[in-house]
Amino acid sequence: MTQYSETKMYGMTEEEIRSHYMRSATAERCGLEMVVMGILSDCQELSSWSNSNEQIRQKLNVAKFILCEIQDQKTLA
Repeated sequence: MTQYSETKMYGMTEEEIRSHYMRSATAERCGLEMVVMGILSDCQELSSWSNSNEQIRQKLNVAKFILCEIQDQKTLA
């Protein structure tokens, strides 16, 4: 996937997802599942704003990306 398509899908690149979310203090202390919960909470908040559909779509894609990474980690273990 190109950086352009990643940015279109997630609002950032996959490396930025790893850096911003997956290597965050929350991820370190509470786990990636809590990171996903935080993203879903952000989506709930955004849903009350008008014209936020694109941001919600991108954040949901980020959450799905992280869930896939969690699943990959479990498969490799």
